[in-house]
Amino acid sequence: MPAAHADRRDTRMIGRISGRLAEKNPPQILVDVQGLGYEIDVPMSTYYGLPATGQAVTLFTHFAVREDGHFLYGFATDEERATFRQLLKVSGIGARTALAVLSGLSVGELSQAVTLQESGRLVKIPGIGKKTAERLLLELRDRLGKALPGQPAGVAPSASGGDASTPRSDILHALVALGYSEKEALAAMKGLADDCSVSDGIRQALKKLSKG
Repeated sequence: MPAAHADRRDTRMIGRISGRLAEKNPPQILVDVQGLGYEIDVPMSTYYGLPATGQAVTLFTHFAVREDGHFLYGFATDEERATFRQLLKVSGIGARTALAVLSGLSVGELSQAVTLQESGRLVKIPGIGKKTAERLLLELRDRLGKALPGQPAGVAPSASGGDASTPRSDILHALVALGYSEKEALAAMKGLADDCSVSDGIRQALKKLSKG
């Protein structure tokens, strides 16, 4: 049977989750582990590679305890989770912004931006202004730019899309949850094919927004 695996190095952490993918409501998913449902926020890079609902899934996780609740974040690779944790160490960067960064840039693209100190890539991401981008590049330069490979580490988009619920509303919800205004999201969604899957729709919309 699938089970949740706790990281033994820190009993406060849930280091990995294995179970059945019960729901996909981007950027949040629900994983059923022996009848217990875990709500997990994931970056779009991870969301693109998720299987259809009802299928088995395993994610590396980061468990956060804050005054307003307990939160679980999931990642397709350990490298992606490590990058998320490095982002959280940057002053002024919270979990939502860190997820937005990993949704707009792959691990390899972020590493390249840090190495080349390209703030222009970062200011296009919701929640990242010029000063924040410069601080992020500065603080990550020594530990992230050299530590990560130059190749993108995000999983490839999946065309499985097993959900039957309204794809366009899911795409809109995901973009708004990532920090874009409803107006920006709707503009980015113009031209999407009627039969476009949620994953492909989010990916195409994010491409348009990054160029804007």
